[in-house]
Amino acid sequence: MRNFDLAPLYRSTVGFDQLANMMDRVLSNEVAQPTYPPYNIEKLDQDAYRITIAVAGFTDADLAIEVKEHALIVSAKKADEDKRSYLHRGIATRAFERRFHLADHVKVTGATHADGLLHIDLVREVPEALKPRRIEITKTDGRTVNAKALEAKQTEEQETV
Repeated sequence: MRNFDLAPLYRSTVGFDQLANMMDRVLSNEVAQPTYPPYNIEKLDQDAYRITIAVAGFTDADLAIEVKEHALIVSAKKADEDKRSYLHRGIATRAFERRFHLADHVKVTGATHADGLLHIDLVREVPEALKPRRIEITKTDGRTVNAKALEAKQTEEQETV
């Protein structure tokens, strides 16, 4: 594994310490990524995404989806089953909690559960105030702002005399 020095990132940014700390943890393998349940993240459009999680064996009542502090938290807990005797148990229905960190302005728009898959739709809605806007350049008569102010002041003085 490569060792990355993130010191320049810390020195040249302000307010991105959470991102830098997360990169530090990921690069140093401090964060053990769970593998259950498997999931996909799709980009459906420029600002539309879908997370699909394999939740075979869980009902809608067993699943919980929550958005809290820029994190999407999907959890499941199977209601207590009656005592069954299995010869082979290959379908995992153990409790889980899966977290997804959401970028700014990403909102959950809905969720569906069908055929053992939980689909969570997300959209990025950037406010108009944060979108880039074009500034029109107007033509002037070649005089600077200071020259115009000086001329207006001289005109005002002549009128008072």
